[in-house]
Amino acid sequence: MNIRVVRGAPDEAELAALVAVLAARSATAPPPAPPAVPTWRDPAARLGVLRPGPRAWWTSRLSTGR
Repeated sequence: MNIRVVRGAPDEAELAALVAVLAARSATAPPPAPPAVPTWRDPAARLGVLRPGPRAWWTSRLSTGR
């Protein structure tokens, strides 16, 4: 990685902060999350097993039979 200061005169602390930010941004990204299983293919959905997730509260209401 080559860094060139075009204007100004940064001190060592400013350059170190810049290098730290650039190194953090260029770090490897975490692996992507596995794809979600569609509920129409999920056997647990047919058995009524509750799973955590964004609409878990709604699913728990539906499973009570109200």
